[in-house]
Amino acid sequence: MTVIYQTTITRIGQSAPDALCDQMLITFREGAPADIEEFCFIHCHGELNGELLPGSQLTLGETRYPVTAVGSVAEQNLRELGHITLRFDGQTEAEYPGTVHVAGPVPQALATGCVLKFVA
Repeated sequence: MTVIYQTTITRIGQSAPDALCDQMLITFREGAPADIEEFCFIHCHGELNGELLPGSQLTLGETRYPVTAVGSVAEQNLRELGHITLRFDGQTEAEYPGTVHVAGPVPQALATGCVLKFVA
């Protein structure tokens, strides 16, 4: 398996864990505007080394999730802003252009230092 993207969560916005209750996890690179940072898991931005496609895998800490759908601008947002919205619902068509859907259980909690990785 080839690592497409890897980063580490460095800060967690005050309202970011609330999105997990809605089966979502929102990321943004360090330096996000303050009003956005509050809702995001902030990370040290990695380099995107390949295409983000259905069939890839997301690894979040020790848990692996198959990627089931990728929105039309999700890859660009990840590359340029470190921004991605993950939905833990297994949908096979992206609900929004910036969304990546994965199949599997919603993380109960994430801590700083957690590694987020996409592999193909």
